[in-house]
Amino acid sequence: MQRSLILSTLLLVLTATLFAVNIAPKNYNGDIKFIQQIELNSSFDGIDFSELSGLTYDSTHKKLYMVSDKGILYTFNARFGENNFTLQPIEAHYLKRKSGKRLKKKKRDSEDITLDPKGDIYIAFEGKPKIAQFRKDGTKVKKVDLPNILKNAELRSSNKSLESLTFHPKYGFITALEYPRKGDKKSHQSIYSTSGKIWKIELDPIKNNAITAIEVMDDGNLLVLERAFLGYFEGYITTLQKVYINSCKKSPCKTKTILQMRSSDGWKLENFEGLARVGKNRYLLVSDDNDNPFQRTLLIYLQLKE
Repeated sequence: MQRSLILSTLLLVLTATLFAVNIAPKNYNGDIKFIQQIELNSSFDGIDFSELSGLTYDSTHKKLYMVSDKGILYTFNARFGENNFTLQPIEAHYLKRKSGKRLKKKKRDSEDITLDPKGDIYIAFEGKPKIAQFRKDGTKVKKVDLPNILKNAELRSSNKSLESLTFHPKYGFITALEYPRKGDKKSHQSIYSTSGKIWKIELDPIKNNAITAIEVMDDGNLLVLERAFLGYFEGYITTLQKVYINSCKKSPCKTKTILQMRSSDGWKLENFEGLARVGKNRYLLVSDDNDNPFQRTLLIYLQLKE
């Protein structure tokens, strides 16, 4: 009886409210299949749910992990089917130091999250470039040793540091600065691996265009999420670009624009910052609502053309 009461209480405080949305313009007939699109509002027993900046999926245990700019780790049960996906909130934890104290305000700007082959959680931070391992309760385990070019990178600002993170079976952790290093052209970006490999790419030379997420594709190449905010009247440009790192022998690497969405073309975009592979050719995008009541947390489940 007591156990049933506890479970009932948990179900009351761990809830997810889903609203169907459609970000595509009415005349869209492209190759990308938008399987399901939702606006997500969740309750985690008093822990704030906003400013989502990264996500990753554990396909073995059917767990979806998200992080926010406020240094919070969220865990969902998640299943991705042919025609839809389901979510159930499990828990949320503040990211903590080994001592158990919450990360200091200036050191908790968590921007992306990934899993290694063991299923351990790793998170990338803005400010001074940093990647660290965390337990599933949000407790820090250890830092990841970064290449010197990242450790000593001269940033355009402390808010233009690591924004993306993924794990590659051949190259280890892969990341990129949100904007190129100070002194580099804004359209000339670098993607870094902890194994020391660096790939140079050219971004679409859109004003304020930045890398916000990277994911490993089924063929071992990279899918890069780019975002440009042009102002409140012009809105966003969101781009998915494939980077052919497997065949890259000279700079810049060959790239291919998979999808480009522009608010000016009728796309109902938000600030998309997170990208996760959740199945073969299937990905999930998440938007950061900037803790603004006029913006939304969107989850876009889509399938790329094979």
